Amino acid sequence: MAPTTLSLRQLNRTLLARQFLLERQNLDCSGAIAALVGAQSQIPNPPYIGLWTRLSGFSKQQLTSALERRAVVRAPWIRSTLHLVTVVDHQRFQAVIQPALARGLRSFFGARAQGLDIERLIAIAKPFLEAEQPSIGALRDKLQVHEPDEDKQAMAYAVRSYLPLVQVPPSGAWGVGTRATYTTAESWLGVAAPADLPALIRRYLAAFGPADVMDFQTWTGMTSLKSRLHETLSTLVVYRDESGRTLYDLPDLPIVDEDAPAPIRFLPEFDNILIGHKDRRRILPELHRRRVFVSAGRVLGSVIIDGFVAAIWKVEREKERATLRVTLFEEQAEDILEQIEAEGLALARFIDEDALAHRVEFAAPD
Repeated sequence: MAPTTLSLRQLNRTLLARQFLLERQNLDCSGAIAALVGAQSQIPNPPYIGLWTRLSGFSKQQLTSALERRAVVRAPWIRSTLHLVTVVDHQRFQAVIQPALARGLRSFFGARAQGLDIERLIAIAKPFLEAEQPSIGALRDKLQVHEPDEDKQAMAYAVRSYLPLVQVPPSGAWGVGTRATYTTAESWLGVAAPADLPALIRRYLAAFGPADVMDFQTWTGMTSLKSRLHETLSTLVVYRDESGRTLYDLPDLPIVDEDAPAPIRFLPEFDNILIGHKDRRRILPELHRRRVFVSAGRVLGSVIIDGFVAAIWKVEREKERATLRVTLFEEQAEDILEQIEAEGLALARFIDEDALAHRVEFAAPD
């Protein structure tokens, strides 16, 4: 029997459901982060917004508390980018994603990292990190004292890439800023588990599927995985998309009807739903990609309208007033504008709790 073909809107609604964007969930933040297999945290505040948009009754303190009690950690993770991830998942999958971290070193530093003695750098860095919990800047200086002829940025990144690290709270908490301190994952969390790639792709599909191996590679930052996943893929359900591409999914997970209502949702910067597939058209129309993915790898905050990204947003604070500005990509009906305004006001109040006034303003479509 030929695989079932899924429409673009079926893939869209199914993704939104698995990402908790069709209906807010009654979960604690650790459970939500586990279900999403992490939340990208290049800067600290966006994961808080991503959880607010997905969970009922979410407060900033819930996530800050999870960081403080080590239920969740902020660490270099998939795609060699900072993520919030549960401690259980960090320890279970750290060995799996190690190749992505090493690939990040080569991608970012190239020749500057060639010839580095990784074992020596780790031998220098590990006791320093565990005793001092330093910033990356302090780690760079420490390494350069021992290796004055090497590139200190490349050396610190090499340590970050080959020695599992986590940030020490309050790093990663709301409003703390980007300065962070680090220690080793082993000293903070204990010994990690052996690599389990099949388990990770199953978790990925539960959060982002149906998808193909190239999508999984895009999400992880890894390459050449299909042969390693051959046995696992044989146990999965197979679909096709409208272009004929093979998609895999977990048995018994539902496909959501393409006509299912999709509410207005505000996504934070760097939300993984926009980065979790090689072909992002199931959530982000190609026409709008460059409005959301801008220079220096930045991914702007965006607005989902009828299931697809159709606007970007930001909050500006002026004295005692917080204004959430929405730039629409195309004109919207009056009732849609009212829904955007209502959700935007709620988000503005969440972000700037101490402002005396909140409002939503619309910018005209280009």
